[in-house]
Amino acid sequence: MPEYFDRYINMNDDVPVLEALEISLRELETLPIDQWREIGNAVYAPGKWTIRSILQHLIDTERVFAYRALSFARGEKNVMPFDEELYGRNAKADNRLLEDLIEEAIQLRKSTIHLYKSFDQEMLAGIGISFRGEYAVNAIGYIFSGHQRWHFRIIEEKYLPLQVVKYIH
Repeated sequence: MPEYFDRYINMNDDVPVLEALEISLRELETLPIDQWREIGNAVYAPGKWTIRSILQHLIDTERVFAYRALSFARGEKNVMPFDEELYGRNAKADNRLLEDLIEEAIQLRKSTIHLYKSFDQEMLAGIGISFRGEYAVNAIGYIFSGHQRWHFRIIEEKYLPLQVVKYIH
């Protein structure tokens, strides 16, 4: 796994990948929506994403990496690049309802869980190459849940205090 993703993988509990995904689903289902709604389009610094943009980023990233996991599990070794900044600029997430983004993230995570349930041990061990290096299918599963926790921690630490002071995006 490329070193870049250690920060996400290390955010997981020491559990099997399917359990990590199930835990992350429960975390999605219990988000503090009212607090997040109150923050609106506020950002903690100029140029940072809004909460809705972060949710869209999580959704887009999971879709791209789920494709990678499926590709590697099926034997492909190389897949498309992913420019998260380009996706973020073109997603128009701030035009969407917070509740819709959360529901989409929940449904996507459920789909990802079903995908991972379909993989046997050989498929989970599958490896492919993308823009940051080699990835194992199993490790990608941990990226999903750790990436979510990473961004939710940023929201908790940097966005929730904005309920007092707001920088409008």
